[in-house]
Amino acid sequence: MLMSQMVKKDLTYLAWLKDLKNKVRMVQIKAAVQVNSELLQFYWDLGRDIVTKQKNTQWGDGFLKQLSLDLSTEFPDMKGFSKRNLELIRKWFSFWSESPLIAKQPATQIQVFDITDPSY
Repeated sequence: MLMSQMVKKDLTYLAWLKDLKNKVRMVQIKAAVQVNSELLQFYWDLGRDIVTKQKNTQWGDGFLKQLSLDLSTEFPDMKGFSKRNLELIRKWFSFWSESPLIAKQPATQIQVFDITDPSY
């Protein structure tokens, strides 16, 4: 019997291989989630920076057009730096940063009571 045939019949090996495949898939998912989280944070920061910078510019000075050109030139393989996308990033930041719909995480809203306090 060939070594590869023996290994394939070894239940311990097959169980280990199954676990290994699952780990690879989980790492791939975690990496994708991490990348997406980092990109969302980047776009949030970019939206905030655009809003801040535009407060110091004149209407019609071409700020977003120039920013789009500069970023697209520097990162030609990266999509998302069109003038229109930068406008949408700014709008996204402005909407969500001013929205009262964003609440604190539930855990931060928990009130802690001191049961030894007589007023409790």
